[in-house]
Amino acid sequence: MGVTAVTFGSTPALSFTVVSATQITAVAPPGPAGPVNVTVTTPGGTSDSLVHNRLGPPEI
Repeated sequence: MGVTAVTFGSTPALSFTVVSATQITAVAPPGPAGPVNVTVTTPGGTSDSLVHNRLGPPEI
């Protein structure tokens, strides 16, 4: 597959692992709660973005 980057908005994932041809596990960087666009980059280009909804800190 050749994934070279996973980004959340314009910020790179802290790490990512290609699990299969259809699945990637990525660790999101810190950021505010709410939607953020996620893209995957390969030598062939960058994917369309998918929206990931970040959750805020738990309320105690």
